[in-house]
Amino acid sequence: MTAVAIAGRGLACALGLDLASAVAALRTGAGVPQKRLLRGGLGGEFPYCAIPLREPHWNRRAREIVMRVAEEAGARNAVDGVLFVATSSYDIGAAENTAEDAALGDYPSFADRLRGWLGWRGPVYLINTGCTSGLNALLAAHALLSGHEAEEALVLGVELENRLTLTGFAAMQLLSRSACKPFGAHRDGLVLGEAVAALRLSARAGSRWQLMGGASLVDGSQPTGQSGPAIVDMYQRALSASGFAASGVDLIKVQAAGGITSDRTEAEALRESFARVPALVSLKAALGHAMGASGVAEVALLSACLECGAWPTYSDAVDTGLGVELAVAPPAGVRRLLATILGFGGSHATVAIECR
Repeated sequence: MTAVAIAGRGLACALGLDLASAVAALRTGAGVPQKRLLRGGLGGEFPYCAIPLREPHWNRRAREIVMRVAEEAGARNAVDGVLFVATSSYDIGAAENTAEDAALGDYPSFADRLRGWLGWRGPVYLINTGCTSGLNALLAAHALLSGHEAEEALVLGVELENRLTLTGFAAMQLLSRSACKPFGAHRDGLVLGEAVAALRLSARAGSRWQLMGGASLVDGSQPTGQSGPAIVDMYQRALSASGFAASGVDLIKVQAAGGITSDRTEAEALRESFARVPALVSLKAALGHAMGASGVAEVALLSACLECGAWPTYSDAVDTGLGVELAVAPPAGVRRLLATILGFGGSHATVAIECR
Protein backbone atom coordinates (compact mmCIF):
# COMPACT_ATOMS: atom_id res chain seq x y z
CA MET A 1 0.00 0.00 0.00
CA THR A 2 3.03 2.28 -0.37
CA ALA A 3 2.31 5.20 -2.67
CA VAL A 4 4.76 6.21 -5.40
CA ALA A 5 4.21 9.54 -7.13
CA ILE A 6 3.57 9.77 -10.87
CA ALA A 7 5.70 12.88 -11.22
CA GLY A 8 5.76 13.26 -15.00
CA ARG A 9 3.99 12.07 -18.15
CA GLY A 10 4.71 12.02 -21.85
CA LEU A 11 2.87 10.56 -24.83
CA ALA A 12 3.11 10.35 -28.60
CA CYS A 13 0.30 8.45 -30.30
CA ALA A 14 -2.14 8.61 -33.20
CA LEU A 15 -3.86 11.56 -31.51
CA GLY A 16 -0.75 13.74 -31.51
CA LEU A 17 2.94 14.10 -30.78
CA ASP A 18 2.49 15.14 -27.17
CA LEU A 19 0.01 14.66 -24.35
CA ALA A 20 -1.61 18.07 -24.76
CA SER A 21 -2.30 17.39 -28.45
CA ALA A 22 -3.80 13.99 -27.65
CA VAL A 23 -6.11 15.46 -25.01
CA ALA A 24 -7.12 18.29 -27.35
CA ALA A 25 -8.00 15.78 -30.09
CA LEU A 26 -10.29 13.93 -27.70
CA ARG A 27 -11.82 17.18 -26.46
CA THR A 28 -12.71 18.38 -29.96
CA GLY A 29 -14.04 14.97 -30.98
CA ALA A 30 -11.48 14.66 -33.77
CA GLY A 31 -11.38 11.18 -35.18
CA VAL A 32 -8.26 9.06 -34.80
CA PRO A 33 -6.09 9.40 -37.92
CA GLN A 34 -5.99 5.90 -39.34
CA LYS A 35 -3.83 4.84 -42.23
CA ARG A 36 -4.72 1.65 -43.99
CA LEU A 37 -1.86 -0.77 -44.34
CA LEU A 38 -1.71 -3.16 -47.26
CA ARG A 39 0.30 -6.17 -46.21
CA GLY A 40 -0.52 -8.69 -48.91
CA GLY A 41 -1.07 -12.41 -48.61
CA LEU A 42 -3.38 -12.12 -45.62
CA GLY A 43 -6.53 -10.68 -47.08
CA GLY A 44 -5.78 -7.03 -47.81
CA GLU A 45 -6.04 -3.87 -45.75
CA PHE A 46 -6.51 -3.18 -42.06
CA PRO A 47 -6.84 0.16 -40.23
CA TYR A 48 -3.84 1.18 -38.17
CA CYS A 49 -3.38 4.08 -35.72
CA ALA A 50 -0.05 5.69 -36.56
CA ILE A 51 1.91 8.43 -34.82
CA PRO A 52 1.74 11.47 -37.16
CA LEU A 53 5.47 11.91 -37.72
CA ARG A 54 6.89 11.17 -41.15
CA GLU A 55 10.49 10.04 -41.35
CA PRO A 56 11.57 7.17 -43.64
CA HIS A 57 14.55 6.18 -41.51
CA TRP A 58 13.24 4.00 -38.68
CA ASN A 59 15.94 4.81 -36.13
CA ARG A 60 15.84 8.55 -36.72
CA ARG A 61 12.06 8.54 -36.36
CA ALA A 62 12.23 6.38 -33.23
CA ARG A 63 14.88 8.60 -31.66
CA GLU A 64 12.91 11.80 -32.30
CA ILE A 65 9.71 10.36 -30.83
CA VAL A 66 11.44 8.86 -27.78
CA MET A 67 13.32 12.10 -27.08
CA ARG A 68 10.12 14.18 -27.37
CA VAL A 69 8.23 11.93 -24.97
CA ALA A 70 11.07 11.63 -22.46
CA GLU A 71 11.51 15.40 -22.38
CA GLU A 72 7.78 15.89 -21.82
CA ALA A 73 7.86 13.48 -18.87
CA GLY A 74 10.83 15.25 -17.28
CA ALA A 75 13.24 12.36 -17.79
CA ARG A 76 16.25 14.62 -17.20
CA ASN A 77 15.23 14.69 -13.52
CA ALA A 78 15.60 10.91 -13.28
CA VAL A 79 18.67 10.01 -15.40
CA ASP A 80 20.49 8.61 -12.37
CA GLY A 81 17.50 6.46 -11.48
CA VAL A 82 16.18 3.28 -13.06
CA LEU A 83 14.88 3.08 -16.62
CA PHE A 84 12.27 0.43 -17.43
CA VAL A 85 11.61 -0.07 -21.15
CA ALA A 86 8.35 -1.85 -22.01
CA THR A 87 8.13 -3.22 -25.53
CA SER A 88 6.98 -6.31 -27.39
CA SER A 89 8.66 -5.54 -30.71
CA TYR A 90 11.72 -3.42 -29.79
CA ASP A 91 13.42 -2.54 -33.16
CA ILE A 92 11.99 -5.21 -35.45
CA GLY A 93 10.60 -2.41 -37.62
CA ALA A 94 14.14 -1.22 -38.30
CA ALA A 95 15.17 -4.56 -39.77
CA GLU A 96 12.06 -4.57 -41.96
CA ASN A 97 12.58 -1.04 -43.19
CA THR A 98 15.79 -0.28 -45.09
CA ALA A 99 19.29 -1.62 -45.52
CA GLU A 100 20.53 1.30 -43.45
CA ASP A 101 18.42 0.15 -40.51
CA ALA A 102 18.91 -3.55 -40.99
CA ALA A 103 21.46 -4.16 -38.23
CA LEU A 104 18.88 -5.75 -35.97
CA GLY A 105 20.40 -6.47 -32.61
CA ASP A 106 19.01 -8.01 -29.47
CA TYR A 107 17.35 -6.64 -26.39
CA PRO A 108 20.60 -5.46 -24.74
CA SER A 109 21.68 -3.57 -27.86
CA PHE A 110 18.26 -1.89 -28.07
CA ALA A 111 18.56 -0.92 -24.40
CA ASP A 112 22.02 0.51 -25.05
CA ARG A 113 20.66 2.56 -27.94
CA LEU A 114 17.92 4.03 -25.75
CA ARG A 115 20.44 4.68 -22.98
CA GLY A 116 22.52 6.68 -25.43
CA TRP A 117 19.56 8.66 -26.77
CA LEU A 118 18.48 9.64 -23.26
CA GLY A 119 21.92 10.08 -21.74
CA TRP A 120 20.81 7.64 -19.06
CA ARG A 121 23.28 6.99 -16.25
CA GLY A 122 21.32 4.54 -14.10
CA PRO A 123 20.44 0.87 -14.68
CA VAL A 124 18.17 -0.11 -17.59
CA TYR A 125 15.71 -3.02 -17.63
CA LEU A 126 13.69 -4.26 -20.61
CA ILE A 127 10.27 -5.78 -19.92
CA ASN A 128 8.54 -7.89 -22.57
CA THR A 129 5.43 -9.70 -21.44
CA GLY A 130 3.54 -8.88 -24.62
CA CYS A 131 0.55 -6.59 -24.22
CA THR A 132 1.02 -6.33 -20.44
CA SER A 133 4.63 -5.13 -20.71
CA GLY A 134 3.82 -1.53 -19.77
CA LEU A 135 1.83 -2.35 -16.66
CA ASN A 136 4.35 -4.97 -15.54
CA ALA A 137 7.09 -2.37 -15.91
CA LEU A 138 5.05 0.01 -13.73
CA LEU A 139 4.60 -2.73 -11.12
CA ALA A 140 8.33 -3.48 -11.17
CA ALA A 141 9.18 0.19 -10.78
CA HIS A 142 6.66 0.57 -7.94
CA ALA A 143 8.22 -2.39 -6.10
CA LEU A 144 11.70 -0.92 -6.48
CA LEU A 145 10.77 2.57 -5.29
CA SER A 146 8.43 1.50 -2.50
CA GLY A 147 11.15 -0.86 -1.27
CA HIS A 148 13.58 2.09 -1.05
CA GLU A 149 15.96 0.52 -3.58
CA ALA A 150 15.71 3.59 -5.82
CA GLU A 151 14.23 7.06 -5.61
CA GLU A 152 13.50 7.85 -9.26
CA ALA A 153 12.41 5.75 -12.23
CA LEU A 154 11.25 6.29 -15.78
CA VAL A 155 8.89 3.74 -17.33
CA LEU A 156 9.10 4.07 -21.10
CA GLY A 157 6.71 2.21 -23.40
CA VAL A 158 7.95 1.88 -26.99
CA GLU A 159 5.85 0.24 -29.67
CA LEU A 160 6.47 1.36 -33.24
CA GLU A 161 5.13 0.15 -36.55
CA ASN A 162 6.34 -3.19 -37.86
CA ARG A 163 4.95 -5.77 -40.25
CA LEU A 164 5.59 -8.76 -37.98
CA THR A 165 3.03 -7.72 -35.38
CA LEU A 166 0.39 -6.77 -37.93
CA THR A 167 0.74 -9.91 -40.03
CA GLY A 168 0.72 -12.11 -36.93
CA PHE A 169 -2.59 -10.70 -35.73
CA ALA A 170 -3.99 -10.77 -39.26
CA ALA A 171 -3.04 -14.43 -39.63
CA MET A 172 -4.99 -15.21 -36.46
CA GLN A 173 -7.98 -13.32 -37.91
CA LEU A 174 -8.12 -11.01 -34.90
CA LEU A 175 -8.10 -7.66 -36.71
CA SER A 176 -11.05 -5.45 -37.55
CA ARG A 177 -11.41 -4.15 -41.08
CA SER A 178 -13.34 -1.09 -39.93
CA ALA A 179 -12.74 0.32 -36.45
CA CYS A 180 -12.23 -0.66 -32.84
CA LYS A 181 -15.62 -1.03 -31.11
CA PRO A 182 -15.01 -1.56 -27.37
CA PHE A 183 -17.72 -3.81 -25.90
CA GLY A 184 -19.58 -2.95 -29.11
CA ALA A 185 -22.68 -4.64 -30.46
CA HIS A 186 -20.93 -4.92 -33.85
CA ARG A 187 -17.37 -5.47 -32.65
CA ASP A 188 -15.27 -7.46 -35.07
CA GLY A 189 -11.69 -7.34 -33.84
CA LEU A 190 -8.69 -5.25 -32.83
CA VAL A 191 -7.18 -2.19 -34.42
CA LEU A 192 -3.45 -1.98 -33.82
CA GLY A 193 -1.51 1.22 -33.30
CA GLU A 194 1.83 2.63 -32.27
CA ALA A 195 2.70 4.69 -29.22
CA VAL A 196 5.65 5.90 -27.22
CA ALA A 197 4.78 6.89 -23.66
CA ALA A 198 6.62 7.68 -20.46
CA LEU A 199 5.70 7.90 -16.79
CA ARG A 200 8.27 9.32 -14.37
CA LEU A 201 7.90 7.82 -10.91
CA SER A 202 9.36 9.34 -7.78
CA ALA A 203 9.62 8.31 -4.14
CA ARG A 204 10.40 11.96 -3.29
CA ALA A 205 8.24 14.28 -5.38
CA GLY A 206 4.66 15.14 -4.51
CA SER A 207 2.00 14.55 -7.13
CA ARG A 208 -1.73 14.49 -7.63
CA TRP A 209 -1.47 10.93 -8.99
CA GLN A 210 -0.12 8.11 -6.84
CA LEU A 211 0.66 4.57 -8.00
CA MET A 212 -0.51 2.23 -5.23
CA GLY A 213 0.54 -1.13 -6.65
CA GLY A 214 -1.53 -3.74 -8.44
CA ALA A 215 -1.30 -7.31 -9.63
CA SER A 216 -0.05 -9.41 -12.54
CA LEU A 217 -1.27 -12.92 -13.18
CA VAL A 218 -0.50 -15.48 -15.88
CA ASP A 219 -2.90 -18.29 -16.74
CA GLY A 220 -1.02 -20.59 -19.09
CA SER A 221 -4.19 -22.47 -20.00
CA GLN A 222 -5.16 -19.49 -22.19
CA PRO A 223 -2.14 -18.83 -24.41
CA THR A 224 -4.01 -16.67 -26.93
CA GLY A 225 -6.87 -15.25 -24.91
CA GLN A 226 -8.12 -14.08 -21.56
CA SER A 227 -9.22 -16.25 -18.66
CA GLY A 228 -12.27 -15.17 -16.68
CA PRO A 229 -11.13 -16.77 -13.41
CA ALA A 230 -7.67 -15.22 -13.84
CA ILE A 231 -9.20 -11.75 -14.31
CA VAL A 232 -11.27 -12.18 -11.14
CA ASP A 233 -8.21 -13.36 -9.22
CA MET A 234 -6.18 -10.46 -10.62
CA TYR A 235 -8.69 -7.90 -9.35
CA GLN A 236 -8.83 -9.52 -5.92
CA ARG A 237 -5.03 -9.44 -5.64
CA ALA A 238 -4.82 -5.85 -6.88
CA LEU A 239 -7.42 -4.66 -4.37
CA SER A 240 -5.58 -6.40 -1.55
CA ALA A 241 -2.19 -5.04 -2.60
CA SER A 242 -3.43 -1.46 -2.96
CA GLY A 243 -5.74 -1.36 0.05
CA PHE A 244 -8.69 -0.41 -2.15
CA ALA A 245 -12.13 -1.78 -1.33
CA ALA A 246 -14.06 -3.09 -4.31
CA SER A 247 -16.89 -0.71 -3.46
CA GLY A 248 -14.42 2.19 -3.33
CA VAL A 249 -13.18 1.90 -6.92
CA ASP A 250 -14.57 4.82 -8.91
CA LEU A 251 -13.35 3.94 -12.41
CA ILE A 252 -11.77 1.06 -14.31
CA LYS A 253 -9.88 1.51 -17.55
CA VAL A 254 -10.71 -1.78 -19.20
CA GLN A 255 -9.02 -3.60 -22.06
CA ALA A 256 -12.18 -3.81 -24.23
CA ALA A 257 -10.20 -3.95 -27.46
CA GLY A 258 -13.16 -5.03 -29.58
CA GLY A 259 -12.57 -8.77 -29.73
CA ILE A 260 -15.75 -10.81 -30.05
CA THR A 261 -14.85 -13.39 -27.41
CA SER A 262 -12.32 -11.46 -25.33
CA ASP A 263 -14.69 -8.55 -24.64
CA ARG A 264 -17.34 -11.00 -23.46
CA THR A 265 -14.89 -12.77 -21.14
CA GLU A 266 -13.78 -9.45 -19.67
CA ALA A 267 -17.34 -8.22 -19.11
CA GLU A 268 -18.32 -11.43 -17.34
CA ALA A 269 -15.26 -11.19 -15.07
CA LEU A 270 -16.06 -7.57 -14.20
CA ARG A 271 -19.59 -8.53 -13.15
CA GLU A 272 -18.21 -11.35 -11.00
CA SER A 273 -15.50 -9.19 -9.42
CA PHE A 274 -17.65 -6.21 -8.41
CA ALA A 275 -21.10 -6.28 -6.83
CA ARG A 276 -21.56 -2.87 -8.42
CA VAL A 277 -19.43 -2.54 -11.52
CA PRO A 278 -17.67 0.85 -11.40
CA ALA A 279 -17.71 3.31 -14.27
CA LEU A 280 -15.74 1.91 -17.21
CA VAL A 281 -13.67 3.51 -19.95
CA SER A 282 -11.72 2.09 -22.88
CA LEU A 283 -9.03 4.00 -24.78
CA LYS A 284 -8.39 1.41 -27.50
CA ALA A 285 -10.66 3.19 -30.00
CA ALA A 286 -8.69 6.40 -29.48
CA LEU A 287 -5.16 4.99 -29.54
CA GLY A 288 -5.38 1.63 -31.22
CA HIS A 289 -3.87 -1.32 -29.38
CA ALA A 290 -0.25 -0.29 -28.85
CA MET A 291 0.78 -3.67 -27.50
CA GLY A 292 3.65 -3.41 -25.00
CA ALA A 293 3.34 0.38 -24.74
CA SER A 294 -0.43 0.41 -24.23
CA GLY A 295 -0.43 0.28 -20.42
CA VAL A 296 1.88 3.27 -20.04
CA ALA A 297 0.17 5.21 -22.85
CA GLU A 298 -3.33 4.66 -21.49
CA VAL A 299 -2.44 5.59 -17.89
CA ALA A 300 -0.80 8.80 -19.13
CA LEU A 301 -3.76 9.74 -21.31
CA LEU A 302 -6.47 8.76 -18.83
CA SER A 303 -4.99 10.76 -15.96
CA ALA A 304 -4.72 13.82 -18.21
CA CYS A 305 -8.31 13.36 -19.40
CA LEU A 306 -9.60 13.22 -15.85
CA GLU A 307 -7.80 16.48 -15.06
CA CYS A 308 -9.40 18.45 -17.86
CA GLY A 309 -12.65 16.68 -18.70
CA ALA A 310 -11.73 15.32 -22.14
CA TRP A 311 -13.19 11.89 -22.88
CA PRO A 312 -13.18 9.28 -25.66
CA THR A 313 -16.21 8.66 -27.84
CA TYR A 314 -17.29 5.31 -29.25
CA SER A 315 -18.53 4.56 -32.74
CA ASP A 316 -20.75 1.65 -31.76
CA ALA A 317 -23.40 1.12 -29.09
CA VAL A 318 -22.43 -1.22 -26.27
CA ASP A 319 -23.60 -4.81 -26.63
CA THR A 320 -26.47 -5.00 -24.13
CA GLY A 321 -25.88 -8.72 -23.72
CA LEU A 322 -22.58 -8.05 -21.96
CA GLY A 323 -24.28 -6.49 -18.94
CA VAL A 324 -21.80 -3.59 -18.67
CA GLU A 325 -21.68 0.00 -19.91
CA LEU A 326 -18.99 2.49 -20.89
CA ALA A 327 -19.07 5.94 -19.30
CA VAL A 328 -19.91 8.61 -21.87
CA ALA A 329 -18.33 11.39 -19.79
CA PRO A 330 -15.71 11.59 -17.03
CA PRO A 331 -17.26 10.44 -13.74
CA ALA A 332 -17.30 13.10 -11.06
CA GLY A 333 -14.95 12.82 -8.10
CA VAL A 334 -12.72 9.97 -9.29
CA ARG A 335 -10.27 9.17 -6.48
CA ARG A 336 -9.42 5.52 -6.96
CA LEU A 337 -9.09 3.82 -10.30
CA LEU A 338 -7.76 0.62 -11.81
CA ALA A 339 -6.08 0.39 -15.21
CA THR A 340 -6.15 -3.05 -16.81
CA ILE A 341 -4.44 -4.71 -19.76
CA LEU A 342 -5.26 -8.28 -20.81
CA GLY A 343 -2.91 -9.94 -23.25
CA PHE A 344 -1.57 -12.98 -25.03
CA GLY A 345 0.27 -15.70 -23.20
CA GLY A 346 -2.50 -15.78 -20.62
CA SER A 347 -1.14 -12.52 -19.22
CA HIS A 348 -3.38 -10.27 -17.09
CA ALA A 349 -2.29 -7.11 -15.26
CA THR A 350 -3.85 -4.15 -13.49
CA VAL A 351 -2.45 -1.17 -11.58
CA ALA A 352 -4.16 0.79 -8.83
CA ILE A 353 -3.92 4.59 -8.90
CA GLU A 354 -5.16 7.15 -6.39
CA CYS A 355 -5.90 10.79 -7.10
CA ARG A 356 -5.13 13.09 -4.16
